[in-house]
Amino acid sequence: MEQAEWLRIFLIHERTIELAAQVPSHTALPAEYSIRPACEGDLLSVFELLRPFVEQRKVLRRTRAEISAMLLTGFVAELAGEVIGFSAVEIYSKKLSEIQCLTVNPEHQGKGIGGALVRHCVELARQRGVMEVMAISASEKFLHDLGFDYALPDQKRALFFQLRSRDEVYRELELLGE
Repeated sequence: MEQAEWLRIFLIHERTIELAAQVPSHTALPAEYSIRPACEGDLLSVFELLRPFVEQRKVLRRTRAEISAMLLTGFVAELAGEVIGFSAVEIYSKKLSEIQCLTVNPEHQGKGIGGALVRHCVELARQRGVMEVMAISASEKFLHDLGFDYALPDQKRALFFQLRSRDEVYRELELLGE
């Protein structure tokens, strides 16, 4: 194995230890489940976990490169070594970060796994000194129960202006092999 590969493996290992030390250990999960920092080896499992949610248009489609980047600030939920949940926090600046790709296998939903994944992401953002964590979801109650609220209640909401269709962008990415 080349020196560069050893260095990459060492850095991933060090990052995993760093992230594990930063998250709260008191997340209320059934004992058979665990949450841990995501690693490069989780790429295919996370990609497959996201697939049905993308097909149902519940989460945005991501390329393998995008998922790989999310693993750096992501967490996986496991049951007996199988990845059954995922979420990441994208840190934009010291002011703002965003919860992304929160997904839990439908067979394991309703057991506190999604909430635990979000709490881990929020704690990572807190450790990195971020002021606010944003989340976009179809379930406002879920986010409120986790402590999320509007930045300026009754005054502002996040609105988006779509410049290009998602399908068009992803067709281009596929042609480029991404």
